[in-house]
Amino acid sequence: MTQSPRRTWLTAAGSALAGVAGLLLPVFGTAGAAQAADSGIHVSNGRLYEANGSEFVMRGVNHAHTWYPSETGAIADIAATGANTVRVVLSSGDRWTKTSTSQVTSIIDDCKTNKVICVLEVHDTTGYGEDGAAASLDRAADYWVEVKSALQGQEDYVVVNIGNEPYGNSGYTAWTGATKNAIVKLRNAGIENALMVDAPNWGQDWSHTMRDNAASVFAADPRRNTVFSIHMYGVYDTAAEVQGYLNHFLNNGLPIVVGEFGDNHSDGNPDENAIMATARSLRVGYLGWSWSGNGGGVEYLDMVNGFDAGSLTTWGNRFLNGPDGISTTSVRATIFGGGGTGGGGNTGGTAPNGYPYCVNGSSSDPDGDGWGWENSRSCVVRGSAADTGSGGGNTGGTAPNGYPYCVNGSSSDPDGDGWGWENSRSCVVRGSAADR
Repeated sequence: MTQSPRRTWLTAAGSALAGVAGLLLPVFGTAGAAQAADSGIHVSNGRLYEANGSEFVMRGVNHAHTWYPSETGAIADIAATGANTVRVVLSSGDRWTKTSTSQVTSIIDDCKTNKVICVLEVHDTTGYGEDGAAASLDRAADYWVEVKSALQGQEDYVVVNIGNEPYGNSGYTAWTGATKNAIVKLRNAGIENALMVDAPNWGQDWSHTMRDNAASVFAADPRRNTVFSIHMYGVYDTAAEVQGYLNHFLNNGLPIVVGEFGDNHSDGNPDENAIMATARSLRVGYLGWSWSGNGGGVEYLDMVNGFDAGSLTTWGNRFLNGPDGISTTSVRATIFGGGGTGGGGNTGGTAPNGYPYCVNGSSSDPDGDGWGWENSRSCVVRGSAADTGSGGGNTGGTAPNGYPYCVNGSSSDPDGDGWGWENSRSCVVRGSAADR
């Protein structure tokens, strides 16, 4: 590759400041009283909802379309994993070949065909102020106005992520004003889609510029329909930092998603387990970076090798199939016929015992015991004995790591490691070392 879909990360100064992410967070006025948009995908009381009022929690994958426009099957492959969202890299033409209006329309159609919500982002802004080749947020806003005909009427399906990581580690204090101006420009042009704005500092906001100014940025949107996106790499290498940052937004009634993260990076080792577990417990969306095609030394961030959906990498397998991953926490948007519960797996919601409901109901349960098998994992038939508890199924609730609690407690755990075995599946002993 001649360019990398990732970027140079924190400068030495930025790295020194990274540790402040876990410090005590000051409180600013909440945005909960602001009037939210009530059509299409929209924000209400710090959460994201569909037009029908169903909460929508993003569980998705980033796809580097602008560098690999010939990989036309990628969105379908991502959707087949159970992801409910695809964040698609576009270009305004300032650094790479411009994604035309007709191409944007085609991408949206592809997302709709494959029943995933589209988050569309302009990548040319990456590292503005530090990377001399980067475009400004104002240029990105001009691009969105240029392609607005592809966006209008798609408010149920499309979120507009104005610009990727719009400031590096220089000049980032301008982020607040530039972000407000870009939002207003899009609204004045008649773009009514939910908007997403990325943090500065290469997306990681070690300076807390986005965190401390989010309320005023949200208020600058006349539709009160803007979601904040934090990218979690080396700055977020402890659970305390992850939890502190996300909780700050939720405590102040502001919508937040993890727009990018990985399991490793040259700028530090992010705590992907904490990111995914915290996102699940807080009902916060996350979008992993990235499906395939990384270069510049970060090839390990590919989820599949060479855009081959049948060739998962270690990161891809962990992200898709591991604890708190796509396979167990993603729920398809109701506009596509999904469960709309915001926290289940197999896109059918979650049973009381912590397992996903079977999307295909009893047809996935040939022996009639209430337990089915979909997407290489167990699921529960809604209304069956396994669902109500009369048929077993570890009905002790769900541990933070996503596994069910052992109904029989430590008696199910003869070796005392906190992991038990009930009804032919693993369970967690409440209060044990495994219960975290």
